[in-house]
Amino acid sequence: MTAEARPAPGLRRFWPAALPQGPLDYGRRLWMRVLLASVFLFLYAPIAVLIAFSFNDSKRNIVWQGFTLKYYAVAWNNADLFDAMTNSLIIAAVSTLFATVIGAMVGLQLWRFRFPFKGAYEGFMALPIVIPEITLGVSLMAFFFKLGWMTTDLGWPFNLFPIIIAHIAFCFPFVAIVVRSRMVGFNMQLEEASKDLGASQWQTFRHVLLPYMKPGLIAGALLAFTLSLDDFVITYFTSGPGSVTFPVKVFSMVRRGVTPDINAASTVLIVITVVATVLAMKMQAPDKTGKGQ
Repeated sequence: MTAEARPAPGLRRFWPAALPQGPLDYGRRLWMRVLLASVFLFLYAPIAVLIAFSFNDSKRNIVWQGFTLKYYAVAWNNADLFDAMTNSLIIAAVSTLFATVIGAMVGLQLWRFRFPFKGAYEGFMALPIVIPEITLGVSLMAFFFKLGWMTTDLGWPFNLFPIIIAHIAFCFPFVAIVVRSRMVGFNMQLEEASKDLGASQWQTFRHVLLPYMKPGLIAGALLAFTLSLDDFVITYFTSGPGSVTFPVKVFSMVRRGVTPDINAASTVLIVITVVATVLAMKMQAPDKTGKGQ
């Protein structure tokens, strides 16, 4: 490229389109941009409509009648809906904690050790991911019936235990896969150097392995929290008296039609998920201040 045809440095910085288009620059091609815009519109337009109609001043929620916030107050004052949301958040928090710990240990085990029947163990570990959720839900329901947990009102919060156990069994394989994928790129020489300098096994894990594993732990925990919070099929089969979660409650309410208070409660759930995602991304971002270097 001649000097006359080469873009100026300032133009190159603020107008990337001025750069010559390479054979692999698909993101700068019009057809790719149109395709991506269409996909994102297809995925997020229903969510945008749901959020917009949560402010609709119409009880039937079919035609836009005006802006209002009263249905957020209606959803907040709905005791059954509030209890269901509380149950969902408690179940998601507890399930995420245990699923992250178990998944991290399984991920480290699969990454670090060789043992007999490792392939079979890994396959069984991944079963909750590959089998249909309805199959897992029915099998867990039969198991809890055998224990008598589904026929007895254990009282709150003990009646949430079957759902929590089911969500842990469903979520921890996702954490294990994320953690194992993160540890694949770990340089074993760092661990050897730590031990050569006199660090114990626990100190090496705390100061060398754990910081490297942190992004995988955060990503796995966020994935487990989202899966648990949004799960319907497994929760539907394992929930007992007084342990209704938000997705199950919404499913029972939409049978009579979608009302603005359901949209308002769903919007709150979306906001919680987005905030959790932003916080997780910030926690995974590299430290730009140079601390801890």
